[in-house]
Amino acid sequence: MPGASVMPADPYVYAVLRVVPKVERGECLNIGVVLFCRPRRFLDARFELDRDRLRAFAPDLDLDGVARQVGMISGVVAGTAAGDALAEQSQAERFGWMVSPASTVVQPGPVHAGLTSDPGATLARLFEDLVQLPVADA
Repeated sequence: MPGASVMPADPYVYAVLRVVPKVERGECLNIGVVLFCRPRRFLDARFELDRDRLRAFAPDLDLDGVARQVGMISGVVAGTAAGDALAEQSQAERFGWMVSPASTVVQPGPVHAGLTSDPGATLARLFEDLVQLPVADA
């Protein structure tokens, strides 16, 4: 379209967050995505805890413990975790904490990069592609 302005694309980084019930086995189930876009001052994460799917994957998994960990992670990402010094750090520092290797049940995958003009829409697309189960055609 003549005269239409196109939003410039900015770099972003993201990681899939996954449940690893037995660290020694290395098996995992994707439960979330965290995305950071420094130029747009955007840091956000989306999660889906499908309890039935997690129970089928790891029958002995402490689902309430996983939910508490995800809640804490969400608070740090949003900068609202009351009493948590991490929540008071910059977005870059909070993202760095999120993607640091961990031997807990909820772990980050590798960090990937891309370009976006809409970080929120990119996060939604990544979440749909990497976490949510595909919907079967009827």
